[in-house]
Amino acid sequence: MPAPAFSLLIKPASADCNIRCSYCFYLPKQELYPGLSRRQMSTDVLERMVAAYMQTPQPSYGFSWQGGEPTLMGPSFFRRVTELQERYGRRGATVANSLQTNGILLGDELAEHMARYRFLVGVSLDGPAELHDQYRVTEGGRGTQRQVLRGIELLERHGVEYNILTLVSAANVREARAVYRYLRDELGITYHQYIPCVEFDPEGNLLPYAVTGEQWGRFLLELFDEWYGDDKERVSVRLFDSILTMLVDGYANTCVMGRNCRRYFVVEHNGDVYPCDFFVEPELRLGNVVRDRFEDMWNSRTFRDFGRAKRHWNEACVQCPYLKLCGGDCQKMRYSDNRDPQSLSHLCSGWKLFFSRTLPEFERLAESIRAKRGA
Repeated sequence: MPAPAFSLLIKPASADCNIRCSYCFYLPKQELYPGLSRRQMSTDVLERMVAAYMQTPQPSYGFSWQGGEPTLMGPSFFRRVTELQERYGRRGATVANSLQTNGILLGDELAEHMARYRFLVGVSLDGPAELHDQYRVTEGGRGTQRQVLRGIELLERHGVEYNILTLVSAANVREARAVYRYLRDELGITYHQYIPCVEFDPEGNLLPYAVTGEQWGRFLLELFDEWYGDDKERVSVRLFDSILTMLVDGYANTCVMGRNCRRYFVVEHNGDVYPCDFFVEPELRLGNVVRDRFEDMWNSRTFRDFGRAKRHWNEACVQCPYLKLCGGDCQKMRYSDNRDPQSLSHLCSGWKLFFSRTLPEFERLAESIRAKRGA
């Protein structure tokens, strides 16, 4: 059967990066492609990927460029990207490009190109320097916050649309208000995304920079209290927007809330395809864009089984009043010490704490949105 709508999450420089964040989960993926001094997507692989994707019937074509650090590819690579999208795109097709970056290698040439082609850029920033610089460091151990701010200034100068992605780790999990106010008041940023840092060692022990479920729940509560007062209509917090979308429209616009994990393909620098960037693992390799069709990879047993595992919830999830909002959480959060998707999420206690105290307010906001639509 034809594949339904899907997007691509592309790793053009694989796990290679210009800095060494202590908590990076993708850097170890270099071991998948050993013996290479640089891992960069070739022009041939890029062209085959773009051509094959844009031959599939999609309502729109979503290219998300991530890493590692995708700006290692330089401006010429992204000029080639848009040239190929224009060459292979059918008349009237909508193409959306997003790029997630640490912001340090951004330059005028690349920023001009992203502005022209309306790239949406996500910049990784964990708050004020004293928080950001604890884990987002150079190979020599120096903090990077000042360099990130220079990258943000460059994006603003060129009119590139951007938002901020903050990883909530042991460095900032107790500082939700400080981080939020810093982004809102000192930097004037009104589009925020917060994601939890959850990483385990091979024995299933939580690593020192990761957060517990209770810490995550309390962070979200503090964030919500700051946002709910005067910022509901002027600051976008992606998680809160997604909750309202689910309550108003019944639609999960993030994979975490979804019921099936088949939403996108990860494409590595050599064209290898995987089901999720948290699960770039040899046994889950679906194929390669140079040799295999997206339709066949979509219908492969490996991808079907991976997607369906999202709904293999723990019995406690089935009985939980918040299941429609958390979706049992990301599969990664359910694999702390084994590969059983029926394990409870590591963050379960935090989600319950957060939803138990905020759901009435979210439901009131949802009702207000419905009323405005009907007016």
